[in-house]
Amino acid sequence: MPYSKASAVCKAKTVWIDLDNSPHVPFFAPIVEELEKRGFSVVLTARDCFQVKELLNLMGLKYKLIGHHYGKNRLAKLLGLCIRSLQMFPTILRAKPSLAISHGSRSQLMLSKLLGIRSIMIVDYEFARVSAGIHPDWMIVPQLVPMDSVSQPKARVLTYPGIKEDVYAPSFKPQAGLRRQLGVRDDELMVTVRPPATEAHYHVPESDELFAEVMTYLAEMPDLRIVVLPRNAKQEAIIVHAYPEMFESGKAVLPNCAVDGMNLVWYSDLIISGGGTMNREAAALGVPVYSIFRGRIGAVDRFLSLAGLLTLIEKRNEVRSKLRLIRRNRPEEPPAGNRAALQTIMEHLTSIAAHV
Repeated sequence: MPYSKASAVCKAKTVWIDLDNSPHVPFFAPIVEELEKRGFSVVLTARDCFQVKELLNLMGLKYKLIGHHYGKNRLAKLLGLCIRSLQMFPTILRAKPSLAISHGSRSQLMLSKLLGIRSIMIVDYEFARVSAGIHPDWMIVPQLVPMDSVSQPKARVLTYPGIKEDVYAPSFKPQAGLRRQLGVRDDELMVTVRPPATEAHYHVPESDELFAEVMTYLAEMPDLRIVVLPRNAKQEAIIVHAYPEMFESGKAVLPNCAVDGMNLVWYSDLIISGGGTMNREAAALGVPVYSIFRGRIGAVDRFLSLAGLLTLIEKRNEVRSKLRLIRRNRPEEPPAGNRAALQTIMEHLTSIAAHV
């Protein structure tokens, strides 16, 4: 359907977007902007965990904070899923959205089914679990993800080119002064380390062993500053307790407030991460990046590895053999990037919204 017709149909429609993890904030920021340009009313809900609230405030987005994280225990996760769905009920009942969109929010999916709201789930990791027996009406995945790995009728699966981070990387503008804010001298190597997602369902202990080896190795290196980016206050306390001398001496530092992840990546000489988003942000910006994620490797990371944009570290001895601790020759401007990912996703969203 041509854009002009779809826009006219959608002008009075409300879209509900739920953000339940920190990577969803930069991903949906340009999507919210584009939806509002096309005449949609956007209701934004957010879960209070993993700095979601802080990043939303940093980006100046308006949102309704509902619910929190219930930890790693499966029964607690299930209970939290039900509780948060009920907590969102009054807000969504008043808003009357015609379409629900998320990047994997199980609470949104459950409530959407209960209220009869059509739903779109955007995913980029084919091994992520969706709530048992509850499926979105449509899924949007990168073209890199094999169609036979998506548990959805093929007619309901839409694709976009590139990777998720291509949605917002092209609009990134570096903000100077970050290294000084973190206390990193100009002559020091800045290594940003993102610990494994210990409370995620896909977490495996091998990632923790690699993280420990990384911290031990980096502690030995002179003229190097480690910026550690914990996922929550609990993980921060555990890491500081495990490596007190590194933090007391200033060898390792923690940001004292929420920071723009892309800006942190840009001013780092290299990235080491136990997750996915920061790795792929680095790949999108051309920053050397090493993954210590030891869960099942998805199609996107396999592609980036084969393309030489991401180095997988799979064994403890590879920490010392594969890491290249050298200063990055940072260009004046980030790469232009490819805007096709955002454009294609917006075409899908607008087309679906025009028919619900």
